[in-house]
Amino acid sequence: MEKVPYDLIVIGSGPGGYSAAIRAGQYGLKTALVEKQAKLGGTCLLVGCIPTKALLQTADVWERFVHADQEGIACDNPRLEYLKVKARKDGIVNKHSNGVGFLLKRAKVERLAGYATLKGGGKVEVKSDTGVQTLEAKNIIVATGSEARMLPGLQADPETILTNIEILNLTEVPKSLIVIGAGAVGVEFASIFRRFGTEVTVIEMLPRAVPVEDEDISKELERAFRKQKIRVETGARAENIQKVGKCVRLTLTTKDGKQEQLEAEKLLVAVGRKPNTEAIGLENTKVELDRGFIKVGPYQQTGEPGVYAIGDVVAGTPQLAHVATMEGMIAVAHMAGKPATPIDKNRIPGCTYTEPGIGSVGLTEAQARAQGRQVKIGRFPFAGNSRATILGKHEGFIKVVADEKYGEILGVHIIGPEAFELIAEAVTAMNAEATVDTMVATIHAHPTLYEAVGEAFNAVNGLSINA
Repeated sequence: MEKVPYDLIVIGSGPGGYSAAIRAGQYGLKTALVEKQAKLGGTCLLVGCIPTKALLQTADVWERFVHADQEGIACDNPRLEYLKVKARKDGIVNKHSNGVGFLLKRAKVERLAGYATLKGGGKVEVKSDTGVQTLEAKNIIVATGSEARMLPGLQADPETILTNIEILNLTEVPKSLIVIGAGAVGVEFASIFRRFGTEVTVIEMLPRAVPVEDEDISKELERAFRKQKIRVETGARAENIQKVGKCVRLTLTTKDGKQEQLEAEKLLVAVGRKPNTEAIGLENTKVELDRGFIKVGPYQQTGEPGVYAIGDVVAGTPQLAHVATMEGMIAVAHMAGKPATPIDKNRIPGCTYTEPGIGSVGLTEAQARAQGRQVKIGRFPFAGNSRATILGKHEGFIKVVADEKYGEILGVHIIGPEAFELIAEAVTAMNAEATVDTMVATIHAHPTLYEAVGEAFNAVNGLSINA
């Protein structure tokens, strides 16, 4: 029988792909990773999570300087040098991209440059500048990620009509920005550039911003944005979009049917992402698709024996880097004959790094009630948390959705300072099947932000102390 050169070929070097390859190397599997781009790391590292959060960190620091007088610090005429901001962001990206290369090398993963196409029967064709080669493997992981969706009739360009890629390459802060789409990407860039001084308008077709979040979270973010002078139009449409000179002009139709002409220096299209499943050879396999996404089983197996899929290309799980990574761990464990626990979709945290930040896990109140659950709600405002007051960030709240009879934690939703860090306790509690009573009996250090989480669990029984 002919020897198969590789135990695993991973297509794509995003968080899911490179993590899966490294884990395979740790398990002793002969592994190759194919990446078409010059740099490793995929969308998340190169043009997504990491550079965006680097800009958000700078926006936080800048805001501190602008309002330094509130803390008794004299800081006259602070100056934002955006080219240096961009250079810092690019430096972080390059450092971590190089780090991925080091980690792959240490795990003895062979890195192959080129465009991979599935040929069926465990074969992968790789085209590169040096030619074409066909590889064979016992297992293949498709981790090709996603790309920004564009509105019909529009095309991204470096100057005016932007996606997450182009906006990260701006060399100066725009005077005005219209954002179409109030999901995580749209609201994060709105939060960044408003704090840098840009006039920002956010247009969302659905009835509320961050529509995947609990309704109370959406209301609070919209309230906070309006307080920051970010215009938010929900239930609205952007039509007749056209470039006029170096600007963009469009017709805004509001939810009450009124029309208004808007003009801005830049337009960010943030209307979601589409999976990269075209032209990768899926037609040569038994892989099944659902609206372009790949159908998988509990251990990430596709309909083609030996072929797995993880990350943004997968049907039914959110397009989040940490989901891709865990799916990679599950797939590799399964093929290596190691213990593996399939993803519980109700235990996936979501984080949005706006100001105030958002962190959530589990069912929203509406979802729980729609399932016929009898629920109790605990809610605690950050205004009652001393650490939040010290930080000067006391907007927002923590909301716990719990089963009324047994105290099962069904969901936790946070908007406020460091919400994306605070959600970790709730995720751990839910994964460990802790109850509200367990969390009430857990000592939370003082003064900390996370003691507000403890107060929210107490509030389920109407027993919070500081609110």
